[in-house]
Amino acid sequence: MSGGYSSEFLRAGLELPSPSETTILLDYTHFSVRFRPDRKLAAIVAVNIEGSQLDPLAREGTWHFDSRVPEEQQAGPDVYANNAFDRGHLVRRLDPVWGDPATAKTANQETFVFTNAAPQIDKFNQGKQLWSGLEDHVLGHAGAFGARMSVFTGPVFRNDDPPYRGVHVPRKFWKIAAWTNDAELGAAGFVVDQTPLLDEVEMEKVTKERLLAEEPPPLGPFRTFQVPIQDIEDITGLPLEVLVKADRLARGQRELGEKPKAIHLEALEQIRL
Repeated sequence: MSGGYSSEFLRAGLELPSPSETTILLDYTHFSVRFRPDRKLAAIVAVNIEGSQLDPLAREGTWHFDSRVPEEQQAGPDVYANNAFDRGHLVRRLDPVWGDPATAKTANQETFVFTNAAPQIDKFNQGKQLWSGLEDHVLGHAGAFGARMSVFTGPVFRNDDPPYRGVHVPRKFWKIAAWTNDAELGAAGFVVDQTPLLDEVEMEKVTKERLLAEEPPPLGPFRTFQVPIQDIEDITGLPLEVLVKADRLARGQRELGEKPKAIHLEALEQIRL
């Protein structure tokens, strides 16, 4: 576990944002995690991706605790046992898997750490397929400018996140991909929402019923959006000023005389870079 996310990978000053809440900084091979023990989940993860050296290793890895954090402060196997939750990789498994073979193998295994996981719905749907494909799509765009990219990901923590087996389950996650073009930083922000498509009264009723039955809270199909990065800063409280200034969606909408707004994505081709 060494190296970690580098702020110099794309350009000087692209630091790993730090939330106001207490976190533990954990460095792994080519990625880092700011972990919130009070939520038993990462607040934000960041990974450096060297697209020209990515190694398509087979999916081999065993989920494990990070010994630097007490096990009771991590959302471990009990959270995911016998239910409809996936251990959702926050840093995608293949993103840090580059470099020499030994380094790539280490990075692959290190992504299978519970500090890099979050409970997500296990049903495959179009929205989840889009969410999984975002980084490949943006990396293809960045490839024209050197194939390097840094990606930041995290949950949207809310006070009303439903409790389950000692963890409050986030219903939204965000992601920001950043790259450089002729030394100019570009960025794109995304949010995935797995909130059930229920009205407020029905949501409260179903959530309470599930809680009493010790079942997972209701989750809906992934709905994926490209959003102004300012929106991500607003809903997370993270300091994202550098990335806000580099936001290609907001810039493009302003150039058209539009107010920056979210786009509901139904195809990767809708992404604005």
